[in-house]
Amino acid sequence: MNPKVKEVLEWVYCIIIALVLAMLFRYFIGTPTIVQQESMKPTLIEGQRLWLNRWGRTTKTLPQRGEIITFEEPAKIKYSESEIDESNPVAKYEDRSGFSWFVHNFLEIGKRSYIKRVIALPGEHVQIKDGTVYVNDKKLDEPYLQSGVVTDLLGSGGIGFSDFVVPENCVFAMGDNRSRSTDCRAFGCIPLEKIESTVAIRIWPLDKWGKVE
Repeated sequence: MNPKVKEVLEWVYCIIIALVLAMLFRYFIGTPTIVQQESMKPTLIEGQRLWLNRWGRTTKTLPQRGEIITFEEPAKIKYSESEIDESNPVAKYEDRSGFSWFVHNFLEIGKRSYIKRVIALPGEHVQIKDGTVYVNDKKLDEPYLQSGVVTDLLGSGGIGFSDFVVPENCVFAMGDNRSRSTDCRAFGCIPLEKIESTVAIRIWPLDKWGKVE
């Protein structure tokens, strides 16, 4: 083989291996991201950069209450009143397999994700009433919210999930900016297999660097 051709092929192999390793690390370990929406204000602001920990997805571990997670956007995010079934409050997703799953979930082509805070865990009774959140009949302490924030269903047109038990292997999550957040109130709880990551640290701006709470 021509030495120059051999050298080019060696570089091509190295680049391919590096790309594969980078994709594997991104899917199974962690990846950076940029905040693009206002649903988590004042905790997260548009333009801030975060490092996401994806090890929980790899080990199939549910996040804890209060953790900020990213998850795949459900296939259906708005319901009519007749479509709300609080006996089965699980978000709906398209079934994907084979190459379609690889492109959508591994390469993340055409995929949209949400970033929200975990409010309730499997088996917990959630009620949204009187402008606040109750978990197992106790008012939830939410120090991360700005003063005067009201939690209701008005952001989802007054229609949504407001009195239900979180199903097994699911979490209920909302944005801190309740009036500007489309979240589980509108489309239901998120199954474990659709949770992509937890927010590990904020990496930009530098004066905000550190753990996000």
